[in-house]
Amino acid sequence: MTESKPPEPHDHPEDVTQHVGYLLKRAQAALRGAMDKVLREHGLTVPQYATLELLALHPGMSNADLARATFVTRQSGNVVLRGLQEAGLIARPDTADHGRARPARLTEDGHARLAAVQTAVYAVEQRMVEAIPPKRMAALLTDLGHIATALEE
Repeated sequence: MTESKPPEPHDHPEDVTQHVGYLLKRAQAALRGAMDKVLREHGLTVPQYATLELLALHPGMSNADLARATFVTRQSGNVVLRGLQEAGLIARPDTADHGRARPARLTEDGHARLAAVQTAVYAVEQRMVEAIPPKRMAALLTDLGHIATALEE
């Protein structure tokens, strides 16, 4: 039986601004700032927009599922859903058929608002993607997936 050696520790640059984690956070903050700017013009926040996108793809998602998928707590997810419902962008039953889940769906106004904002949000993503040489995009996406999986374990 052969024993495997533990991986060598990663050499960290002395300058923290060159660490992988720092650069990932910087990119995430820049993306969030750019999205906040375009979404503000449409009266939406990033979690609200993400919720609309997800409900367009998967009508009937529960608050818990939406919160997980939009990276917010269940309590914050409920606040997002209430705000979208008050704005007439989503509809939820007043009571749950079973358990506590009240499945949400987009209203006509919700579909219209989502369509109106998608062009602006997709333009932000396009600006981000254009900074990466096309031949490296597939590897970047794979690497980001590996990073997320390694940290979720």
